[in-house]
Amino acid sequence: MRSIRPSFTVRRGRGARRTSTSLAAVAVVSALAMTATACNGNDNADSKPTASAAAAGDGTIKIPDDLKQKLKEHGIDIDKWKNGAWKNWDKKEWLREANDFVNPIIKGLWDPNRMRHANDPNKGVNDNDISGDQGVTDPTPQPVKAQAVATPYHVNAAASGKVFFDSPEGHMVCSGTVVEDPAHPGKSNLVWTAGHCVHAGKNGGWYRNMAFVPSYNNSGKSVDQLQHASRSQIAPYGVWWADAAQTSQQWIDGGGETGGTGASYDYAVIHVTPEQGSGGKSLEETVGGALPVNFNAPAVPKVSSITAKGYPEAAPFDGQLMYQCADKPGRLSISKSDPTMYRIGCTMTAGSSGGGWVETGTDGKPALVSNTSIGPVTSGWLAGPRFGPVAKGVYESVSKKFAGQ
Repeated sequence: MRSIRPSFTVRRGRGARRTSTSLAAVAVVSALAMTATACNGNDNADSKPTASAAAAGDGTIKIPDDLKQKLKEHGIDIDKWKNGAWKNWDKKEWLREANDFVNPIIKGLWDPNRMRHANDPNKGVNDNDISGDQGVTDPTPQPVKAQAVATPYHVNAAASGKVFFDSPEGHMVCSGTVVEDPAHPGKSNLVWTAGHCVHAGKNGGWYRNMAFVPSYNNSGKSVDQLQHASRSQIAPYGVWWADAAQTSQQWIDGGGETGGTGASYDYAVIHVTPEQGSGGKSLEETVGGALPVNFNAPAVPKVSSITAKGYPEAAPFDGQLMYQCADKPGRLSISKSDPTMYRIGCTMTAGSSGGGWVETGTDGKPALVSNTSIGPVTSGWLAGPRFGPVAKGVYESVSKKFAGQ
């Protein structure tokens, strides 16, 4: 059990309850998201993997010299790593600083079975209605029933997909969105997701084996139909491994399992490269589009509607289908010193974290303005950070890293 701020009440599972002396409020969980399952023998892709940081156009895997050096600096033996050394989560050796991210490709690791079984360990907390007003907080919104996104996803939600990664708890999954790259117009390899989908926050470090699958389960097959589905059926546009990731320093310093003090800064950008090669095409060219990011979105009262997309995994959902909610946002203030978050009514559950929130601007064009970050374990609403200067800095740092390449 963990309280995310002194004025919050948090109850996790069937554990005891701890209430601060200040007014009781809702406990929120960033793990609305980070869905996981303990390792249970499903890692059959670990037998003969190959590793790298980049895939050439012909599909061969190559290890750039700079990655070899970075791995060496961190004491990582690439052969041991690909054969299972990545499962060592010794806190003393868990890379956590902003510039420590390394993610060599382990070819074939994310097979259909492994992707299907990335699910929720039920880390949620129970919530009470917010009473009082921290900064600016609007009344709890009415739940909005999540609607299934029409298939094929490649046509109706081309920029959306799933982010897979490993943590000490096992295989985990979030949602993500392909976004434009100012350094590579029309040829972006950038994916936007939540900070807690790439980094554990103040008590941990960078997650591992991070990959993005655009239009996951593109045709919307059921769980039963997916039992014997091939990798190309589940991931028709490939598996794209992160070769760079950045989140806010606020999330690294203060983020936690239930949001923590980093909730208002819970966002991340990853740069990806194709595991099997893509014929020289970027992620944006492969999926057919990318969303612009609006770092000056209007104040909450001026936004008429926001649409959030994601792959909810916790009951009553199963994680295999994409859903969306559209609602007029309200405000949620975690702390007077932190930016106010957007909040919408939505019944999406764990697995939807990191999914994009889109608003149609005055120019009539859709733009990314937030991502799913926190929400109560009982579902009913979601909250996401408003993008401002810090989010823009995270975005530009990843873009500039690959400018000219």
